[in-house]
Amino acid sequence: MRFLSLWDWMPWDGVARAVLLPASGIPASGKRAGGKRPGGKRVGRLVPGGMLAAGLLAAASLASCVKAPPTPSPHYVLGAPYQAGGVWWYPRADLRLDVRGLAEVYGDQHAPLTADGEVFDQGAMAAANQTLALPSIALVTNLENGRQVKLRINDRGPATPRRMLAVTRRVALLLQFPTSGVAQVRLEVLEGDSQAAQNALAGAPTLDMTAAPRGAVAEANLAPLPGARDSAGGATQVQPGAAVAAGGQTGGPTGGPAGGQMVDAAALRLPEAVTQVAPDPGRLWIDLGNFPTYEFANMRRAAVAQLGADVVGVPQGRRQTFQVWIGPIDDVAQADRLLDQAVAAGVSDAQIVVR
Repeated sequence: MRFLSLWDWMPWDGVARAVLLPASGIPASGKRAGGKRPGGKRVGRLVPGGMLAAGLLAAASLASCVKAPPTPSPHYVLGAPYQAGGVWWYPRADLRLDVRGLAEVYGDQHAPLTADGEVFDQGAMAAANQTLALPSIALVTNLENGRQVKLRINDRGPATPRRMLAVTRRVALLLQFPTSGVAQVRLEVLEGDSQAAQNALAGAPTLDMTAAPRGAVAEANLAPLPGARDSAGGATQVQPGAAVAAGGQTGGPTGGPAGGQMVDAAALRLPEAVTQVAPDPGRLWIDLGNFPTYEFANMRRAAVAQLGADVVGVPQGRRQTFQVWIGPIDDVAQADRLLDQAVAAGVSDAQIVVR
C-alpha cells in the first residue's frame, strides 16, 4: 500500500470538492504518471472532497499531539539516594572532591533538561556525575594528554558504576578523547566557584541566623565611648535581632534567590578555555573500599577472592588503614568485566580508579 502525501491530496483544478489522481499512481521517480484514452482524455479516478477534509483533520490532530518542550528552571539539587545501574547512589555535597577515574561521552538520547533544570546542550562545557551537588564547577583533565578544561556539572549520570563522569561531545572534542569515547580523567571540584554557582540558583542551602530570645537578654542603653561615632557623626546603632554583615550592614539570612526567579541561561554557560598541563596517565584498578582494621578489609577481600583482590596497608599519620584493591588492570574492557563481577558479588560500592 502506498501512502499519499499532502501534495497528492491537493486538487489539481483548485476545487476542494474533488481530487483527480492518475490511475497509475506516482512512480518511484516522483513524477506523476499520466494516462490518456485514445481520444486524448486523461484517465483518472475521482476522490471525494470529504477525503481531503479528513486528511487535513488528521494532520491537524497529529500536530496538536506534539508536546511543547519543558520550560527550563535551573535550581540547586542534592537529592535523596537513588538506584541506577544496579547500585545505590548517595548524593552529598563535596566541595573538595579530587578523584581520578574514567569518563565517557554523553549518548544521543537525553531529556531536554538536565537534572538541575538547565537546557541540555551537547555543545556546552558541561558534564554529569552521580553524587555531587548540582551545579558544581570543576576542573577536568585528560590524564593521557594533559588537556584541561573547566566544566559545569549540572546533571546526574552516568547510569553505571564503570564511569565517574559523562561529558558533552564538545568537551570530549576539546579534551581530545580517544575514538573509544572513554578517557582517563582527573576531577577537581572548585570550592569557591561551586558555591557561587549554587548560591545563584533557587533552592541553594541557606545559613539560618536566629536572634537570641529578647526575654533572656538584659538591655541597657550605655553612653558611647569618647570618640565613638558613625560615618554620619552619630552613635552607631544596630537593631536587636538583625544579622550583621561585613561592613556593618544589617540583613537577613543569606542564600540563593527565591524560587521562580528567572536565571539568565547565558550566565550558566562556561567559556571554552583549554589549559595544557603535564600528562599523567596511570594504571586501572578496582577500588573495593578502605577499612580501619585488617579484619574488616580481609572480609571484603574474601568476598571477591576469586577476582584476585588484595589488602594493602595505607599509612595515615600515626595510624594505618587497609585498602582492598584489584589490579593493576591492562585495559578498560577487562576493568569493566572485573567491576561487574565485584558488584555481582555484593560489593556495590566498587569503582574503577586510575593510579
